[in-house]
Amino acid sequence: MAELPVLELPAALSHCSGRFTISTLLGTEEGGWGPYAAAEGAGCDSAHPTHLSGSTLCTRTFGYNTVDVVPAYEHYANSKGVGDARKGRPSLADLHSILKVRWGSAMLPASPASPGHAADAGLEEVAGELGRAPTPEPVRFGWVKGVMIRCMLNIWGVILYLRLPWITAQAGIALTWLIILMSVTVTTITGLSISAISTNGKVKSGGTYFLISRSLGPELGGSIGLIFAFANAVAVAMHTVGFAETVRDLLQEHNSLIVDPTNDIRIIGVITVTVLLGISLAGMEWEAKAQILFFLVILVSFINYLVGTVIPATAEKQAKGFFSYRADIFAQNFVPSWRGPEGSFFGLFSIFFPSATGILAGANISGDLKDPAMAIPKGTLMAIFWTTMSYLVLSATIGACVVRDASGSLNDSVAVGSPGCEGLACGFGWNFTACAQQQSCRYGLSNYYQSMSMVSGFGPLITAGIFGATLSSALACLVSAPKVFQCLCRDQLYPLIGFFGKGYGRNSEPIRGYMLTYVIAVGFILIAELNAIAPIISNFFLCSYALINFSCFHASITNSPGWRPSFRYYSKWAALFGATVSVVIMFLLTWWAALIAFGIVIFLLGYVLYKKPDVNWGSSMQASSYNMALNYSVGLSEVDEHIKNYRPQCLVLTGPPNFRPALVDFVGTFTKNLSLMLCGNVLIGPRKQKMPESRLMADGHTKWLMKRKIKAFYTDVVAEDLRSGVQMLIQAAGLGKMRPNILALGYKRNWRTVSPQSLEDYVGILHDAFDFKYGVCLLRMKEGLNVSHVIQAHADPATLAGEQQASTVFQSKQGKKTIDIYWLFDDGGLTLLIPYLLGRKKRWGKCKIRVFVGGQINRMDEERKAIVSLLSKFRLGFHEVHILPDINQKPRPEHIKRFDDLIAPFRLNDGFKDEATVNEMRQGCPWKISDEEVDKNRAKSLRQVRLNEILLDYSRDAALIAITLPIGRKGRCPSSLYMAWLETLSQDLRPPVILTRGNQENVLTFYCQ
Repeated sequence: MAELPVLELPAALSHCSGRFTISTLLGTEEGGWGPYAAAEGAGCDSAHPTHLSGSTLCTRTFGYNTVDVVPAYEHYANSKGVGDARKGRPSLADLHSILKVRWGSAMLPASPASPGHAADAGLEEVAGELGRAPTPEPVRFGWVKGVMIRCMLNIWGVILYLRLPWITAQAGIALTWLIILMSVTVTTITGLSISAISTNGKVKSGGTYFLISRSLGPELGGSIGLIFAFANAVAVAMHTVGFAETVRDLLQEHNSLIVDPTNDIRIIGVITVTVLLGISLAGMEWEAKAQILFFLVILVSFINYLVGTVIPATAEKQAKGFFSYRADIFAQNFVPSWRGPEGSFFGLFSIFFPSATGILAGANISGDLKDPAMAIPKGTLMAIFWTTMSYLVLSATIGACVVRDASGSLNDSVAVGSPGCEGLACGFGWNFTACAQQQSCRYGLSNYYQSMSMVSGFGPLITAGIFGATLSSALACLVSAPKVFQCLCRDQLYPLIGFFGKGYGRNSEPIRGYMLTYVIAVGFILIAELNAIAPIISNFFLCSYALINFSCFHASITNSPGWRPSFRYYSKWAALFGATVSVVIMFLLTWWAALIAFGIVIFLLGYVLYKKPDVNWGSSMQASSYNMALNYSVGLSEVDEHIKNYRPQCLVLTGPPNFRPALVDFVGTFTKNLSLMLCGNVLIGPRKQKMPESRLMADGHTKWLMKRKIKAFYTDVVAEDLRSGVQMLIQAAGLGKMRPNILALGYKRNWRTVSPQSLEDYVGILHDAFDFKYGVCLLRMKEGLNVSHVIQAHADPATLAGEQQASTVFQSKQGKKTIDIYWLFDDGGLTLLIPYLLGRKKRWGKCKIRVFVGGQINRMDEERKAIVSLLSKFRLGFHEVHILPDINQKPRPEHIKRFDDLIAPFRLNDGFKDEATVNEMRQGCPWKISDEEVDKNRAKSLRQVRLNEILLDYSRDAALIAITLPIGRKGRCPSSLYMAWLETLSQDLRPPVILTRGNQENVLTFYCQ
């Protein structure tokens, strides 16, 4: 713990039963900490607690006198990025930096602004708040009412009543159970995945969309959220039309149609969905009460059916195939009897599977649950268990009571054992042989969809159950769609939908979302024929299941420390299996609908990938990216280096990257999608002063690079001077085999006017690069590189990425110009490689590359053939080669004079004295040039002058000039003389000039191994 120094304090400053609070020690700079500045007079004595004791030093530090605080919930609530400030927790600087003691302010008498009065004011304010009427709490549901009942209602549907008996007749009890258990396996695995994801952190509103988007990221989460909300909206219409068709059939039986069969469905459907909307708008509490009513109706109908199975069958029921529980009926119905075009295992599986879905109904209202992390796992899994039991019991009981074929005619009763009677019913006194052979039976499990109603004790209760199942599912979807869509709108992943994100009332009800869902539902109800859209909806739900399972698998496989679900009963491999099976079932149900669903998901995914929304949810995709990068980086360390795989990996001394956009664009052009680029910045000054600036600006510079579409990293160091900072970067930059091997920097145009030490440091940086076996690439442009004079020197990091991007020559198309390479000395081939990589880019692709080399006038042809042969072996595609025979000619006198004038201010003018005398004269000014050094380097100096004349003659109109960088020997070539060489070599040239020197090791090869 960071303990305070032991100091003798005046008696007036002692508080807290002999202890003192931190606020008495800190001045105005560090004393106004708010959350951890204790109120004056707050006591440490537990015998005198107050309602404000939670804000005192004593309670926050268990009575121990320290700035540190004990762990608390509010320190971690709403935490997002690494390094964000936490509420109430002292910063590292508060604990680590020197504590300033200001006795004067501590001993002043209390004023209205003093801590004592502030505390009193706080007491009064809290007391006032306690006297006010409390804000009404939003309605929250537990796991039974909020999840289990809701999921059971959504899982149960008309298939339970109308199709399960028929499926039992077709597949037999054994295969029907297999179909049920296969379907439930998928939903159970998905339920386990939901449980794991929902217990890995605090779940907010948004349901399925929230779970997937926060786990897999906005790309997949956004696309599935949009189609899931739409599918729920259309599902409202589907369930409502199912209800309307049942009512229409009842009206037809009594010849009481309103208009005609189709329009009756529309009228009844619109009225029904309007009533359901009214229930939803009344609030979640009313909606929950309606769901409980539907739940009770379904339970009563189910009990009514079970009672009916044990009631002795009447003659009318026997004529329709019901004979109560019989072992031989069970045995016959235990095996399959396939009939019709849908008579296959997977055909029946595709019909039944939608009845097992609906497990997301509870998760979809996650924002309205008291404890989503507990309610979603418990409620969802219990709903799956009880609905599965109901399906298994129903198929077994009805398969043991009802034969497959029955005529329904009372005249078909015969004496037991009558001749000519075939089939199981003959043993019970009924002859259904004729209709069974002609396949004209109207009743029996295989022919009569209303078998449950026929078996039940009171038929209308089954109809009421159908009503309850359809209306409850419609109501659940009507609530789910706006809740999911509201969360999606608030995240602003897609344009033009933010209007629907507004919430109203204490539950933040999405009224606008309800109205949109209502309009969509009415639109599809008016179609009155949903057979075409129904498979797409099933596929959308299955798509959600697949992504939920994949989310669980992906989060587990990335080994992220943040994946810590409190629900432990899941398996990443089971989740992967569930995701795979969900996709397979999508194509088994309707292959064309599966393709449509995938097409929509991919389109929405592509949109979000293109827009790159500014959200950070700590998704497993981010963790996976880190894992992949880490694994590949470590794996790269095991790969031996080879010349064929050489890549120019550049450490670019940009300073703030937006200050030198041309240098950034130049290196970014030839390293993009090819090699490492690292923008280095040296912050010169005291570490304590510069470190906050470093942390503040780093993110802004990275975003600036991303906006400019430069694939590069940014890093900075704090150092006492530029050279020591660059030495740090050269030695420490990179990771494993991904380490820079080239130092790229701009030419120092103001070298003649800057301080001599700055000049020494600049040339020293070049020497350091060579010492560390780096190549050097130096860029000079006529207009200069530094544009900081037109940019605010210390731009706000938030506005850095949004500032106007400066245009440079490296961003524009060069047309049919030339790239001239002056390969004067063999540096390993780097002088050739960088222009070659530039020429491969689209903007430079039309430029013709010319290579110039030095030679002798009497051997020009031989030397040219040798260079052409060498270049052809390198496979660079350079065919135009020029030999420079006059490279050693004496330059023009006026140019020689200009060079002499250039170095004149830096000459020592020692009169060729001995070395010891020269060193004594040069003490403190090592950049000075002695007369002997001028004389010894005369030939090299004149060569630079001559080369400049050649450059002006041959390359005045080139798009780019690349020259081999001359090297000055350490201790023998003063920095001012070396800079004079570079100045003379590259002066008066309009095109950009890159002076390149490799580390004298091969970067090109013409061998295959």
